[in-house]
Amino acid sequence: MKIKVEREKIVLAVKKLEGIELVLDDSDDAREAIELILRKTELFEGDHYQKLKDVTVTSIQEYKTSAVDYKLMFLLEFVFEDDVTLDTKAGFIKNLQGFFNKL
Repeated sequence: MKIKVEREKIVLAVKKLEGIELVLDDSDDAREAIELILRKTELFEGDHYQKLKDVTVTSIQEYKTSAVDYKLMFLLEFVFEDDVTLDTKAGFIKNLQGFFNKL
């Protein structure tokens, strides 16, 4: 399962949780930030987070009106253990999106 998250949302989340204002230039930076967010957020202390094997982060640019006007987005792909149900996966992703939407 995959979701898109704006760079600004990730930066704001880390600032809120750690007091650090990061600069995210690429997917490696974003992956470290996502790992920090997942470790520091109490939403993910339950079974959902424990069954997550990996998060793949890919950088994408969404162009609004021209090549100059774009947003840097990160595509997060969540890889869970084989025995995880679809409802569990959806619950984890819903919690994470809810966290980012509250920022």
